[in-house]
Amino acid sequence: MFEFTVTHTDGPARAGTWKLPHGEVATPCFMPVGTQGTVKGLSPEDLERSGAQIVLGNTYHLHLRPGEDVVAKLGGLHGFMGWPRPILTDSGGFQVFSLEGLRTVSEDGVEFRSHIDGSTRFLSPERAMDVQWALGSDVAMAFDHVIPGKGTREATIEAHERTLRWLARCRVRHAELVSSERGAISGTAVPAHRLPLTAHLQTLVPIIQGGTHKDLRRASLRGILDLGDWDAVAVGGLSVGEPKELMFEVLADLESALPRERPRYLMGVGFPADIVASIGLGMDLADCVAPTRMGRHGTAFTDDGQLNMGGAKYREDDRPVDDGCDCYTCRTFSRGYIRHLFNAGELLGLRLLALHNVRYLIRLAERSREAIVAGRFTAWSRAWLARYTSMERS
Repeated sequence: MFEFTVTHTDGPARAGTWKLPHGEVATPCFMPVGTQGTVKGLSPEDLERSGAQIVLGNTYHLHLRPGEDVVAKLGGLHGFMGWPRPILTDSGGFQVFSLEGLRTVSEDGVEFRSHIDGSTRFLSPERAMDVQWALGSDVAMAFDHVIPGKGTREATIEAHERTLRWLARCRVRHAELVSSERGAISGTAVPAHRLPLTAHLQTLVPIIQGGTHKDLRRASLRGILDLGDWDAVAVGGLSVGEPKELMFEVLADLESALPRERPRYLMGVGFPADIVASIGLGMDLADCVAPTRMGRHGTAFTDDGQLNMGGAKYREDDRPVDDGCDCYTCRTFSRGYIRHLFNAGELLGLRLLALHNVRYLIRLAERSREAIVAGRFTAWSRAWLARYTSMERS
């Protein structure tokens, strides 16, 4: 289990397959984000038809509501949300560090106030492991210290060093949980026999931090590899306010140092041009809330750039949102109808654009994979980017 095989390469770009307890994931892959046990506006059937192979769940949100004990009692996150394929859970680190003014960081962990009811909570590396184990995800992320993209070098050093110390604690706690094989989870009231059957088939993935400082990123990676072997490696703390050029410089510098036999997960990146660029820099997986969030605001991803579907110019437009897209929205409805739904305040409009945007990014990863397999990714990605940005220049 958790074996990753690279089948084709084209420069740094890779096509591969990652075996997980709930199925195989073909890479490159875009992972829709199901923050609270649901990808907003979409059902599991919608996701399957969109080609989703793996989705994300959010440790912070599910811990606060309904609580990991409830999720475990109702079949683990897979059974709870009715999703039979792989699930990755983030550690909650990004969410708690986003609570500026509502949290206090110490070496032990982070004390924070719930955004729901103001109650005081505490999340530590060990607690993050316990929660994710109870959720029963295929992939659990290590608890990391995240800082803004424009943080000082001193703050970045502190965050990346603490992330490594916390990773060591995550590794110990996760090993205890694995060795207990469905043993009782500390801090929960879940009996062993009610834990998800595949809970013990879970891997822990470390996160590289270091901001936009290349030397700190490499130091973070060295520290991770010194702690042991891993089934995958993630790059976090990017796309959090730093210039895009710096993000790509960091990825380009890291690429040659990353283990080639392990999948590479770029966290929180989900706009089309960024996904294509990151695949070209050797990344295998990406996730983001962008497709559903942008859809709720009337924005559609297309090969010709982003379209604001509420615009008056689409009032009588009988074309699909994207001529080349095979999603239900594009196969069934016109731009004029989508515009009407948004202007009339109809919820169907939000759902249809979320459906389109999710399928668009999944399909973009699929097309990237096809180009890599064919040995023409560089040429394909350049042509795609030229078309994607042509509307912006016109």
